[in-house]
Amino acid sequence: MQWTSDSSNTVPEIAQAQFNKPELRLGSKGEVVEELQKLLTRWGIYTGVIDGNFDKVTEGSVKEYQRRVFLAEDGIVSEKTWHALYMGMPVGLPELGKGCKGDLVKRLQRLLKSTQDYVGYVDGDFGELTEAALQSWQRRHNLPNTGIVDESTWRALSRIPR
Repeated sequence: MQWTSDSSNTVPEIAQAQFNKPELRLGSKGEVVEELQKLLTRWGIYTGVIDGNFDKVTEGSVKEYQRRVFLAEDGIVSEKTWHALYMGMPVGLPELGKGCKGDLVKRLQRLLKSTQDYVGYVDGDFGELTEAALQSWQRRHNLPNTGIVDESTWRALSRIPR
C-alpha cells in the first residue's frame, strides 16, 4: 500500500487502482473490511480488533474519519471515503474564500470556533470575520495567510483534533 502523497491534485497510479473497492457499510464482512480497519488504524481513528467485521465500532470510526476529512458522516465507505483513506487527507473539496456560502463554510466556522479563532455566528457565510479568523489560523500554522481554504489548508484543517 502506498501511504505517502504529494501536494499535487493527482492520485498516484498505485492508489488509483486501489480505489476500485466495494461499498462497505454496517454488516459488511471480509478481507476488504480488514483493509478498511487497517487504514483507519493507520490514521489513528480505529483502535478495535482487525477482524473483517464492519460492526458499530468500525462504523463509528468511519464516521469520525469522514468528519475529519469533511465528508458526509454517513458511515458508508464509498469511493470518496476510500480515496480519502488512501490519501490520508481530504480530497475533492472546493476552494473556499470570501463570498462562499453553505455547509462547508459552516463546518469551517465551527472548526475555527473550536480553535478560538472565529468569534462570529456559524451562519455558512464566508465574510470578513471568517476570512480574518482563517488568516490568523493560517499564520499560526505556517501556511500562506491568504484567507482562502485551498488544498494545503484543507489538509492542515483535517489534522485539528475534534
